[in-house]
Parts: sequence; C-alpha cells; structure tokens
Amino acid sequence: MTTQLFESNTRGKADFGWLKANFSFSFGNYFNPERVQFGMLRVLNDDTIAGGTGFGTHGHANMEIITIPLEGGLKHRDSMGNEGIIGFGEVQVMSAGSGVEHSEMNASQKDEAKTLQLWVFPDTENVTPRYDQKSFDIENQINTFVNIVSPNDKNDGNALWVYQKTYFHLGIFDSNTTTRYEVKIPKNGVYLFLIEGEIEVNNQILKARDAMGITDFDQFEIKISTKSKILLVEVPMN
Repeated sequence: MTTQLFESNTRGKADFGWLKANFSFSFGNYFNPERVQFGMLRVLNDDTIAGGTGFGTHGHANMEIITIPLEGGLKHRDSMGNEGIIGFGEVQVMSAGSGVEHSEMNASQKDEAKTLQLWVFPDTENVTPRYDQKSFDIENQINTFVNIVSPNDKNDGNALWVYQKTYFHLGIFDSNTTTRYEVKIPKNGVYLFLIEGEIEVNNQILKARDAMGITDFDQFEIKISTKSKILLVEVPMN
C-alpha cells in the first residue's frame, strides 16, 4: 500500500468575503503542479458561503459534479429546468455532459452554508446532461460506510450514480473503533478526506480536514481515535 498525507493547512485558499474556500487541488487562482488531480478526481473544494450570496449562473461540460452540504443548504437552479434546495443529509449529482448552466445560492439570507463539492472526470463524454439528489441517513448508520455514489453500470439503486467507475462512501464513526475499506475495482485508488475528528491510517495521524491518497491496495484499516466523519472517494487512477 502506498499513502500520501495532505495536511489541511497545505491546501489552496481563497477569501472573497462572501466565499471562503479551501482547495485540495489546483483551482481558480490556486495552482500547484503537484496537486492537480488524484486519478480521475479533479476537484475537492471545501466552501463556506455567506448568507444571501452564492455562485451565479455559470457553465460546465464533461464533468461529474457531486455536492455534499455539511451545514445549511444551497438553492440550485439549472438549464435543464431543475430547481430546489439541497441541505444537510442530502447529496447532489450533476452530469454536465454536453453542457449545462446552473446557479448555487445559499438558501439562507443570514446563515452560512458549508459544502464540499467534488468534480470527477467522466468515462463517457458529451452525454445528455442529468441531475439527481437524494437523502442519506448517515446519522443513524453509525460505524459503517454508506455508499452515496456508484458507477452507472454497477449501481444497486441505493446510491446516486455517475458516468465513472467511482464509489463515494460517507461514514460517522465512534471513538476507539476500527473499520476497513476494501477496493471495489482493482487498481483504483482512494482519496480519504477527514471531515471531522482524528484517525490513524498506515501509522499516520489525520486530523480534521486532512486527506490521504491511498493506492496499491486491496484493503486498508482505519483506526478512529475520536468521533469522526470520513469521506472516501474511490477512483480510477488513469
């Protein structure tokens, strides 16, 4: 197993007043040639959006976009005719495909919204754009990884799906527990992002917002020191 630790304070940052962002990979004005992507994972942005603000209408193409609200909610509107609010406990996917425009605004006029947004390169380009969202009861499934995103051709109906051989798992784990993750597709890698807590992987300590790239493995163990919320993103490495 090969691992690489990415401490939270080494991420790219931006502060526009209305938006405070942390970039795991090169994005916008932040460019680090050693952190452009992890396999097919291109973006992991950790955003705090002020009340009454947000991202105005903008376009995307040929990217699988996954949004995970951590606090508050986002009001979504797109050129496919979808409109609504996604909040804590929900996950949103959008296959941009041949091209789509959308806006993402804080659903509250006064409270901050905190979200993770991830972009994954698709395995099929120029598909008809699509949108979906779903609630996942992570809070009541403690000490297990809940599958929130799967590949289209391997989806069992419980997770959202995208055009890529990627699996997203989200889990909340109690202190002083241990869990394992087994690779779903051989030669895939996993980008582990610790949302909250403190854990140990491969004799390395991760604290809140730290991440680890993990490759060349069949399975790995995670030791949970304090109550933790963990996001695992399994992706093809090429």
